[in-house]
Amino acid sequence: MTQTKKYWWQNAVVYQVYPRSFQDSNNDGIGDIQGIISRLDYIKKLGVDIIWLNPMYKSPNVDNGYDISDYRAIHPDFGNLDDFKELLSQAHKLGLKIMMDLVVNHSSDENKWFEESRKGKENPYRDYYIWRDPVDGHEPTNWGSYFSGSTWQFDEASGQYYLHLFATKQPDLNWENPKLRHSVYDIMNWWADMGVDGFRMDVINLISKPAKYEDGKLADGERYANVEPIVANGHRVHEFLQEMHQNVMDKHDLVTVGEAPGSTVDDAKKYANLDETELNMVFQFEHVSLDGNKKAAFGKWDDRHVTLSEVRNSLGKWQTELGGKAWNSLYWNNHDQPRAVSRFGNDNPKYRVKSAKMLATLLHFLQGTPYIYEGEEIGMTNAHFKQLSDYQDLETHNIYKQLVTDEKLIDSDTMMKYIEFHSRDNARTPMQWDDSENAGFSKHQPWLKVNQNYQQINVKQALADPDSVFYYYQRLIKLRHELPVITDGKYELLPGNEQDQDVYAYTRKDADTTLFVVVNFSAKTLTRQYELPENKQLLISNYDDDLKDQLRPYEAKVYQF
Repeated sequence: MTQTKKYWWQNAVVYQVYPRSFQDSNNDGIGDIQGIISRLDYIKKLGVDIIWLNPMYKSPNVDNGYDISDYRAIHPDFGNLDDFKELLSQAHKLGLKIMMDLVVNHSSDENKWFEESRKGKENPYRDYYIWRDPVDGHEPTNWGSYFSGSTWQFDEASGQYYLHLFATKQPDLNWENPKLRHSVYDIMNWWADMGVDGFRMDVINLISKPAKYEDGKLADGERYANVEPIVANGHRVHEFLQEMHQNVMDKHDLVTVGEAPGSTVDDAKKYANLDETELNMVFQFEHVSLDGNKKAAFGKWDDRHVTLSEVRNSLGKWQTELGGKAWNSLYWNNHDQPRAVSRFGNDNPKYRVKSAKMLATLLHFLQGTPYIYEGEEIGMTNAHFKQLSDYQDLETHNIYKQLVTDEKLIDSDTMMKYIEFHSRDNARTPMQWDDSENAGFSKHQPWLKVNQNYQQINVKQALADPDSVFYYYQRLIKLRHELPVITDGKYELLPGNEQDQDVYAYTRKDADTTLFVVVNFSAKTLTRQYELPENKQLLISNYDDDLKDQLRPYEAKVYQF
């Protein structure tokens, strides 16, 4: 299928807010809804169209809100429903849309559905979750949880195990049960009727579990099998999403993005097809999985920097193969990933600003919907915490316990280097607003330590500097809104660029315009010669001048002709 119809969200840019870390309005150390409201003018100034909010529902916070105990209530840490309605109203007045996080692969074990479900096999909610009898006195399968250990938890009262792909306190919902599915659709419609403009759907491609529950293959030395290939993109997932579309999306003008770990290009073509039968776009994980450890048992935990060849091959494949058939989400980082400039660029003060702008240029001229994670637009870096006690993330503590304490596969110093590079808490440190106490986030000790570089890197400094990363992002967003070729143009890698170890060069073309994008992905000064027309115009660059045939460290240039 080739695209003909255009959709408003294809020309949009999304700004992701992690509410707990964005702005604290009542000085309890935790970000909140009134804090977000107080910063809406800042988000509007950046020029984005949509705000994606991480979960703000009532939750025990075992996994920072991704364990929901009440889908129709706001967590008291963040405020209440009246605060949320005020946020919707104020955002809409500024022309900003609000996209909520929807977590329906699993709930909290403190959700009333699960509290009923675990009362016994005859309870009407029993089948809202996935229960199985023991096999030979142990877990039904050898599947390993995303957060370490088994995916199965034994329930003494009923003598059965329940499935949890993530934390023990995050039991998986049973999408085979039509009553459960329609309970989810009712929740979505309730929020959409209130005025919510869209949903980002957490691990939505995991909702369809296998028809048969069988053991997976074990890697060398592994006690549990990698669960992702077993549960991702299940046999009924498209049926479920099409049913969701008929029951929810057909009734509202919503923007929808599905988080889809383990998805291939072919999977994405179905999820994010431009026929609008399932979702508008997907988050795929290929480019943010390239720097994982070569040892399977270590998963993502490493401190290796990815090569340009790996990044280019991945991004280029998704650009080429989804072009005209489905829609890409474009992102470098989010609440689950390290900071982009530390991971893909260079957070040394000498190169931080240039490499942050280079990464922004590379991504924002691709086809798809760009996502900017809070602080990315000022070049915030990894936290570089040195003590395990500085980290709060469940995944971080679990992997340290597994690999260092329990299995003794790795020494503590090496593991801490891996955590310093990859921990999700790198993205979750409080937003750096100014150089005052706690970076202007709160007058109270924040729930998570502030990055120690906040006095050099903050919004106040960025807004006062015309050459800041912030204003560069602002220009990129404005160009996307003004130039149809960025949304509609065809992507092509420059012939011969496949072999270049340091430079990424590609074009975007439509009937009227060609854009030539070239970035130096390294700290070296390079000589490169490109045959460009005489009538070329330098559209944007992260250097003040344009040297012929030369690319300086992390230089990025876009020509229009």
